[in-house]
Amino acid sequence: MTLPRNHLELLSPARDAEIGREAVLHGADAVYIGGPAFGARTKADNTVADIAGLTAFAHRYGARIFVTVNTILHDNELEAARRYIHELYDAGVDALIVQDMGILELDIPPIALHASTQCDIRTVEKAKFLGEVGFSQLVLARELTLQQIAQMRSVVNPDVPLEYFVHGALCVAFSGNCYISEAHTGRSANRGSCSQECRLPYTLEDSQGRVVAFDKHLLSMKDNNQSDNLAALIDAGIRSFKIEGRYKDLGYVKNVTAHYRTLIDGILDARPDLAAASHGQCSYSFTPDPDKTFNRSNTDYFATGRKMDIGAFDAPAHVGLQLGVVMRVATEWFEIDATEPMANCDGLTWMHKREVKGTQANVVKKVGELWRITPNVSMQELQGLAVGTHISRNRDHAWELTLAKKSSERRISIDVRFSETATGFALTLADNNGVSASAMIDHAREPAQNAERAETSLRENLCKLGNTIFTACEVTVEWSQPWFVPASTINALRREAVEKLETNRLAHLPKWTRIHATIPPAQYPETSLTYLANVYNVAARDFYAKHGVKLVADAYEAHTEAGEVPVMVTKHCLRWSFNLCPKQAKGVQGVQGQVRAEPMTLVSGSDRLTLKFDCKPCEMHVMGKMRPNILRSPPPSLLPAVSGAMPVKFYAKRPSEALAS
Repeated sequence: MTLPRNHLELLSPARDAEIGREAVLHGADAVYIGGPAFGARTKADNTVADIAGLTAFAHRYGARIFVTVNTILHDNELEAARRYIHELYDAGVDALIVQDMGILELDIPPIALHASTQCDIRTVEKAKFLGEVGFSQLVLARELTLQQIAQMRSVVNPDVPLEYFVHGALCVAFSGNCYISEAHTGRSANRGSCSQECRLPYTLEDSQGRVVAFDKHLLSMKDNNQSDNLAALIDAGIRSFKIEGRYKDLGYVKNVTAHYRTLIDGILDARPDLAAASHGQCSYSFTPDPDKTFNRSNTDYFATGRKMDIGAFDAPAHVGLQLGVVMRVATEWFEIDATEPMANCDGLTWMHKREVKGTQANVVKKVGELWRITPNVSMQELQGLAVGTHISRNRDHAWELTLAKKSSERRISIDVRFSETATGFALTLADNNGVSASAMIDHAREPAQNAERAETSLRENLCKLGNTIFTACEVTVEWSQPWFVPASTINALRREAVEKLETNRLAHLPKWTRIHATIPPAQYPETSLTYLANVYNVAARDFYAKHGVKLVADAYEAHTEAGEVPVMVTKHCLRWSFNLCPKQAKGVQGVQGQVRAEPMTLVSGSDRLTLKFDCKPCEMHVMGKMRPNILRSPPPSLLPAVSGAMPVKFYAKRPSEALAS
C-alpha cells in the first residue's frame, strides 16, 4: 500500500528520536531520520533501537517513520546494507529513502522504498521510469516548476505519490550531482560527508579577469519557503510536503512543523475531498513563525519560475528579523528603538563591509522608549556598530524558552458511549476512522440520589482523558435511569477501554509495503550513463543492465583518472544573477547580454572553477578537476561479518514472491 491519493502528508526531519517525537506532537504525518549507517547526514545517526521506539510512538497517531539509507554504496557495503535493511524492517520502519539503485537488487524484505531527491528526478521520463521499478514514493528535484510537477504527475503511476521539499536549506546543485566537496576535500556528498563548499565566499571574474562580484557567497542559496504555494502544489499533484533539516535543532522542527501543519489544516478545512495522512489535532502554546528560527531569508526557488533574487550572496548565516536602529552608543552599551520586546541573551546582528557581525545581549533594559543593550563583549569589539546601524535579531531568547518547554498537544477525537448491561456497565470508545473498543464491568446498580447530578458527574468523569492521546468529542449515556456509578468504576472502565482502543488502532494501521515493479522491466530513458548517475557497485550496474542500459560509467568517487568535468550542475545561473544572460538581453534595454559573460571563473583562494552555461535547459556547470581516487572500503565497524575479496555472487537477487502488492 502507498499513500492514498487524497491524503496530504507533512514530512518533518529529525536529528534524533526525541526531536522525532516532538515533530509528531507538533503535527507531522511522517518523520524521516537517519540510522547508524548509510545516511547522507553522517552526524545525524541513531540506533535501530531508538528508531524502533520512535516508530512505536508515531504509530499511535497513525504517523509513519522513514529512515534514510541514501548514500551510494561501495561493493563491500552491500551485504551490510542488506542486513541493516532487515533490521529496520523488523523494527517496524515504514519506508526507506534511498539513492542507490543497487538496493532494489538486494534480497531485502518488502519494505517500501522512496526514491531520494538525490536520484535527481527532474525529467518526466525519469520520473515515469522510477515509478515503474518498485518505488512507493518519489522525492522530486527542488528545482521543478509547478508546470513540470503537473507534467510528471500526468505520466507517473497514479499509485506512486509525489513528494516535494517545501521548506529549509537549498542545495545549489541538482541533488546527487554535486562533487565539489569530494574534489576539494575528499569528502563525498553522496557518501554523507558534504563539506558545504557552496557556502564559502567566491570572487567572480569575466573572460578578461575583471571582477564581476568580489568575495561573495555566490553559490549559497536563500532558504526554501513554499508557504504561499501549497494549494498550487496540491493542484499540481504533490501529496507529501517535506521540510528539510536533519541537522536542525528542536526549536526549528517544532516551529516549522507547526507552521505547515496550520497551513495544511486550513487547506483541509476548505477541501473536503482531501484528508490528513495521520490522526489527531494539534494545539500550540506559541504562534508558529518560521522567520524566527534559522533561515537565510526566503525564496520559493523555481516553483513559479526563474527569479533574480534566489541567492544568499551576502551571508550564508541567519541574519534574523529586523528589530530596530541604533540611536545611541556609549562606552559600555548602545540603545536601539526596538519594535518588539527584548530579553537578556538575545542575539543581535548587523551588516558591516558585506559581512554579518553580531553579539549577544548580556543585559537588556528598557530606558524610556529605547532598549539599552549591554553586550557580552566590550563595545570596542563590535565592528561597524554606530548610530544609524540597522539591527536584526537572530536569536529571540524568550521565544527559545517557550519552545524549550512543552509547546504542543496532539489529541485524537473519540466518541464515548456509556451504557448499562444486564450485570453492570459498559464503555465503548470509537475514533473517526471506524476503530472502536469496549470494556465491561460487573457492578450492582443502585439508583442515584440526585439524578441530574449523577449524569453530569458521569459525563465529566468519562471525559477525563488527559493522560491519554485521546479527547472526548461526543459523549452518550444510555441507561434506563440514573445510577450511582463510583468514580473508581468509571476510571477502571476508561483505562481498559483506552488500552484496547490503542491496541485496536495499531492493528488497523495500513501495511506500507513496496509496490510491484512492472513486468517486463521498464526501460531506462537512456542507454548510457556518465559518472553523474553515481553507480558505485555491481548491484547498481546489474539494475541498469536489466533496464536496458548498455554503458555505465563509474561514479565520481570511483574514478582513477584525472580530468576536468562538471563538479556541480545547477539551475542557479550567475549570468542571470548579474544580468549577463543572452535570454535577458533580447529586447531589454540596460541588460548587458553576453558581453564579458563567457568564460567566467569562480575564484576561492588557490581554487579556480570555470563556469560553462548550457542555455537550452538553463543550467550552469561548475567545472573542476576529477581527482584520482581509489575504490575505498567502508569503515570496518559497518562490516563485522564481511571481509576479503568480493565474490562474484556477492548479493542475492530479491525473490519476486517476497514483494507485497
